Amino acid sequence: MDIKTVIIYFIGFLMVAIAANQIAKIFQKIKFPLITGFIITGIVAGSSFLNFITPDAVNKLNFLNEIALSIIAFSAGAELYLDDLRSRLKSIKWMTIGQLIITFVLSSVSIFYIADNIPFMANMNVASKIAVAILFGTIFVARSPSSAIAVINEMRANGPFTKTVMGVTVVKDVLVIILFAISFSIAKALINGEQMGVSFLIILFLELIASFTLGYLVGKFLEVPFLFNVNIKIKGIAILFIGYGIYLLSHYIKVNSPIWFDHVVILEPLLIAIIGGFVLTNYSKHRIEFKEILQEISPTIYIIFFTLIGASLSFQTLMNVFGIAFALFLLRLVTMFLGGVFGVTVVGDPKKYTFIAWMPYLTQAGVALGLATIISEEFPVWGHEFETIVIAIIILNQLVGPPLFKWTLNYVKESHLRANMSPLQSTRDAVIFGIENQSIALAKQLETNNWKSRLVSLESYKPNGPNDIEIITNFNPTIQNFKDLELDKTEAIVLMLTDEKNFKLAELIYEHIGIKDVIVRLNNRENFEKFHKLGALIIEPATAMVSLLDHFVRSPNAASLLLGMDEGQDTMDIEIKNKDIHGLRIRELRLPTDLIILSIKRSGQMLITHGYTRLRIGDEITLVGSKKSLEDIKFKLDT
Repeated sequence: MDIKTVIIYFIGFLMVAIAANQIAKIFQKIKFPLITGFIITGIVAGSSFLNFITPDAVNKLNFLNEIALSIIAFSAGAELYLDDLRSRLKSIKWMTIGQLIITFVLSSVSIFYIADNIPFMANMNVASKIAVAILFGTIFVARSPSSAIAVINEMRANGPFTKTVMGVTVVKDVLVIILFAISFSIAKALINGEQMGVSFLIILFLELIASFTLGYLVGKFLEVPFLFNVNIKIKGIAILFIGYGIYLLSHYIKVNSPIWFDHVVILEPLLIAIIGGFVLTNYSKHRIEFKEILQEISPTIYIIFFTLIGASLSFQTLMNVFGIAFALFLLRLVTMFLGGVFGVTVVGDPKKYTFIAWMPYLTQAGVALGLATIISEEFPVWGHEFETIVIAIIILNQLVGPPLFKWTLNYVKESHLRANMSPLQSTRDAVIFGIENQSIALAKQLETNNWKSRLVSLESYKPNGPNDIEIITNFNPTIQNFKDLELDKTEAIVLMLTDEKNFKLAELIYEHIGIKDVIVRLNNRENFEKFHKLGALIIEPATAMVSLLDHFVRSPNAASLLLGMDEGQDTMDIEIKNKDIHGLRIRELRLPTDLIILSIKRSGQMLITHGYTRLRIGDEITLVGSKKSLEDIKFKLDT
């Protein structure tokens, strides 16, 4: 290959890719998916219109496709984290079976019988029609983990239905690669007129075993970049080289295997990469950093991959096949609907899932396109038209799939958009007894951290000026008044009165309300023990300042962090309510790298924690880190 020519093509393509990124953002504003913008930009820049990217350039830049496909496969494998899926394994199993078998079988059979209406299949013999039909059926099964994750994150969705969707999506992507390897080998045998006897099946089985074995080894090899304390971008480059290395190795074995074994050995690079991502994610301590690196490089990968795919298309061919693509899109929709009904019925999920279970699985992207590209390269006579039809179907799926998925999440009430949240869910709530400069300052500070504060006075009080904080005066501390004040729903109560009044309130709260956090500002140290017996958190002003200064002297960074003086950093107490977290070790929690656990409180006792500490429902975890990561982990743990 002429390196100089490749470099020129590469530089020219990068200019088009930069333009595609900007153009895709315009498509996004008018509610089109980003990948649609990338593909259309590629079509315009390709041979159909401007010819900035010639067919020869597309051919010579195929290595970019291979790098992109390896990263897409790594990402799919990285999403299959077993500990996150265990509570819905039964639903995931049967929904996957329904979607996989019913969609594949019905699609393949239907396409075989309508083959005469698909232009490039009309003149094929029966064996070739069967081969193309099973290849279509395989691609119809593929789903897009990246699209599913994007919708789930946007809707802040969590719950049994969401967990099933995510589990089925990533499991299907593993199985569809295996299914593709089998279908692809059978299709080649049918088209080339080869015999499919016992030896054929044994060789196919051995090739799959070899791909799985290499995938495991790749998973272990992927750990190497993480053993060095280097910049995250260098690790990302190393992962790109490992991904491309899988394709180079597969090509090398394909070319040389006839010399070694008198047989062409076909290894499936996508399967190797997806297994590699799965192994690293589930059997190493680097899964969080691995996922962060993939998230960092994936946007660039998608721009390159989809723009190059668009450049390889013929616009005229796309228009010619759009009618049949729409018909096949409807066929896929019907088969997925039947698969969803089967999955819900067999597992016994709520009946309201029956007719909507198919909706989250409509969207397709990288894996489906990657498989179509492989088919196009292997069967040049009709493969390009096959790929064009698949791309048209994917565009339709990208337009229809995400809105349907969003509607479904709202229907099952598992979306948690801020606009739909009640005030009690979106903010935390504190009641402060006693009105003075310190209590007013505390209330305002809590308000800045999204807490709703109420000030309560046992006497009359008249504010000196305007005040946004709710003030309740002349409060009579009776059980009924406590209920009217809804103290049972309040997360924290702060007592800033005299010790005598504070104790009376604390005792009533202890006996009748049982609120978990009662903070008392102590006036006389002699009263410490009686407040302690009530389980109150006690602040003694006489020693608090000395303790604070002591912490600043011995550990200034920690003190400033805990006091909220570091911009962008905060602390948070989170109670574990998510049953999927119950029994997990801390090291299995997949915490963002900018979070640390300060403490765990269980049944009133503080635990000394380490990576192997198992979490329990009701544990209260104190974390410190960035505000965004704290909100993300709070959503994961307490919903």
